[in-house]
Amino acid sequence: MTTLPHLITSESTFQPLSELIRGHARAQPEAPALCDALTLLSYAALNERMDRVAAALQREGVKAGQCVAICALSGVDYACVFLGALRAGVVVAPLAPSVTPQILTGMLRDAQASLLFLDEAARELVQPEMLALPRIALDGSAAGQSLEIWLAPAGSTPSAVSVAAEAAFNIIYSSGTTGTPKGIVQSHGMRWTHMRRGLTYGYSPRTRSLVSTPLYSNTTLVVFFPTLALGGCVRIMPKFNAAEYLALAELHHITHTMLVPVQYQRIMDCADFDCRDLSSFQVKFCTSAPFAAPLKADVIQRWPGALIEFYGMTEGGGTCILNAHEHPEKLHTVGQPAEGHDIRLIDEEGHELPAGSTGEVVGHSPAMMTGYYGQPEKTSEAEWYDPSGRRFIRTGDVGRFDAEGFLTLVDRRKDMIISGGFNLYPSDLEAVLREHPKIQEVAVVGMPSREWGETPVAYVVLRKGLRASQEELLQWYQQRVGKTQRLSALYFLSELPRSAIGKVLKRELRDLNHTTALSAASA
Repeated sequence: MTTLPHLITSESTFQPLSELIRGHARAQPEAPALCDALTLLSYAALNERMDRVAAALQREGVKAGQCVAICALSGVDYACVFLGALRAGVVVAPLAPSVTPQILTGMLRDAQASLLFLDEAARELVQPEMLALPRIALDGSAAGQSLEIWLAPAGSTPSAVSVAAEAAFNIIYSSGTTGTPKGIVQSHGMRWTHMRRGLTYGYSPRTRSLVSTPLYSNTTLVVFFPTLALGGCVRIMPKFNAAEYLALAELHHITHTMLVPVQYQRIMDCADFDCRDLSSFQVKFCTSAPFAAPLKADVIQRWPGALIEFYGMTEGGGTCILNAHEHPEKLHTVGQPAEGHDIRLIDEEGHELPAGSTGEVVGHSPAMMTGYYGQPEKTSEAEWYDPSGRRFIRTGDVGRFDAEGFLTLVDRRKDMIISGGFNLYPSDLEAVLREHPKIQEVAVVGMPSREWGETPVAYVVLRKGLRASQEELLQWYQQRVGKTQRLSALYFLSELPRSAIGKVLKRELRDLNHTTALSAASA
């Protein structure tokens, strides 16, 4: 194998991803880089496509440090636009096509996006009367100007842009249903840390990664970027289907993948799983949601290759890593702090706790967000500083370390729900429900779900003298939120359980026997 001029080593200093890809295009031009069901691009072709995207952005007057947004299903063209924008020093905001039009408009305005790349799947979300923004259609649909027409001519060369490690790479938006999700700014340096870490997990020009989670999710990107940085090939699925995933994994001799727990569950439940040849797998990753110990054990037993769980946040900070295949006795934990990551526990007053205590998890590492875009107060709320002035990111999770330094999560301090790998904040869902004129009080909690890992359930107290059905309220609510924020159930109560100081006791709601909840309510 020819030595690649930009191949990352453990001693490498910062290198922008777009330059790494350019290096692979010179050293292995015909090697596959990206593919989906319709398109296969070599490194030479990818590099040329990135140049055309970057040159077109510069033609449009989009400058380094400014932002463009992408709202579409994943595919090769999506990836090329993302990577080409990086070559121009442009910041990318990948946005979920499952949100409401109001939320999408809010995110586009917050990011101050100069252009919107989209497809037919996202077309209905864009309401021209809400936001006038140039639109480019990735799929040649009527959603906007055709990408093929918009691109700079073949052979175009963009003006060179110097990218610093501290420069913004992308803005990842947290989940939200109120129109005000937080934009998490991640730097080129943070992504470089992820790419260099790829050496630890065997990424190389022989790597074949299969990604089936969306490209707007940080879960996907922590595998997507290292694969390309180290010269491998990424096979992209626009939507996940367990049977299709297994067929592609077998066909393409996949070596690396990232899946969320609910995907692992669906794959392991496939009737023909044990008949599949999955011997090519080297490493399987998991993150984004609680990963049940029995499911981990099943994956280890039946699926070849290492199983590695990451615990952390899109905001960065500390990461814990569980090499599950090496520690079968620790499957109830999320592992130990990664090398160079400082994970500590603090109490409600922000004081560091001694060994053996239970407290909120905070972390410091080379991979930390710059902050929430345009929201310094929210950024400050997410930070904790130790006495020496070192900056940590607060997770909102409560945990404890065992004697060997493995972290067990006890609860989520902020009651966040993780459904299908997506973060849902109950307060956002509750705010929507409170807009209904018949609802007096509401609390939303996460309930265990075999299909989604967790699923949001609402408990409602109606206004005195009013009546409503579950179907009526559910239909009203589901029409006002994105697909990932939909409720799986709604129950009526005569009153919400509260503490002596009036705080709603959500733990009691989670433990509630639903047969005691009222299926209808009135004064």
